[in-house]
Amino acid sequence: MNSFGQKLRFSTFGESHGTAIGCLVDGIPAGLLIDEAFIQSELDRRKPGKSEFETARKEEDKVEILSGVFEGQSTGTPIAMIIYNTNQKSKDYSNIKDVFRPGHADFTYFHKYGIRDYRGGGRSSARETAARVAAGAIAKLMLRPLDIEIFSGISDIHGIKAEKFDYPHAKNSIIYALDAQKEEAQKEAILKAKNSHDSVGGVARVLIKGTPVGLGQPLYYKLDGVLADAMMGINAVKAVEIGDGILSSTLLGSQNNDSIRKDGFMSNHAGGILGGISNGDDIIMNVYFKPTPSIFQEQKTLTSTNEEVDFALKGRHDPCVAIRGTVVCEAMAALVIADMLLLNMGSSMSGIRKYYSKG
Repeated sequence: MNSFGQKLRFSTFGESHGTAIGCLVDGIPAGLLIDEAFIQSELDRRKPGKSEFETARKEEDKVEILSGVFEGQSTGTPIAMIIYNTNQKSKDYSNIKDVFRPGHADFTYFHKYGIRDYRGGGRSSARETAARVAAGAIAKLMLRPLDIEIFSGISDIHGIKAEKFDYPHAKNSIIYALDAQKEEAQKEAILKAKNSHDSVGGVARVLIKGTPVGLGQPLYYKLDGVLADAMMGINAVKAVEIGDGILSSTLLGSQNNDSIRKDGFMSNHAGGILGGISNGDDIIMNVYFKPTPSIFQEQKTLTSTNEEVDFALKGRHDPCVAIRGTVVCEAMAALVIADMLLLNMGSSMSGIRKYYSKG
């Protein structure tokens, strides 16, 4: 299953140490202005090797549009994009050819498919998310004329939690930190783990502003359900909260309900979604990333022939995958919202009449 979405559907292809990765985006209406510089800027936000807080692997992540765009506009046909891999070092993984890395998908992929692609994570590598960011950039361009915006940032690194959420600051922070007062401590935690040949986890906070009331397809394609699905499909994500999330289970109904007035909701415990449908308020999500499983300490594991061994990993890896992961969260959120907008166009006869009216 390498595709996601209903009306707006995208598929990705490629492996971390293959020739290239890429995506096919199907369902974008004709006439959308395609800003290639913006698409590249989104990939630049996610690309590796920008600082000591990321993997040392340097990839330009230069995107090339192969189809679906003519003279700067979408044609209504599938948009294909490709990103060539230019800095693979597959020899770094020769020592794990027959070894399952703890915390990685090596073990499950081998037992499912019977094939061991030991060059990094292969298809399960976070390298694949560059293709998602390219697809998400197209979705963001579709949302732009509708004044729907998506922001994100890091709210927590290794238990060091933000006390305020400053999205403009996050955009200019090297680790996308939401709280300038917590940023240095978060950086120190990352570097401490890195220097100990270890890694740390983190939490990305996603904010979606400007969504209209009515997005979501109950009962089995709810907006919150699909957003959670999209986030959980990102490498290393282990949990997702909408609105107050887990906290809501500790509250009384009188505390958790969002009172309503003519000018809107008086609070937003629901995170902008009620009954699986957007209520017009800000949509807020917390996305939890586990520590990067690629660490350089000696670990105990099995080989593909079921032999118990101790081994130490080599290579270039993020000490905190959540940092670049937050950009991927934005991309997936954009793809979900764009898909829901297209699905919602046929939700009522009045909408259909308006579209097909001859008057």
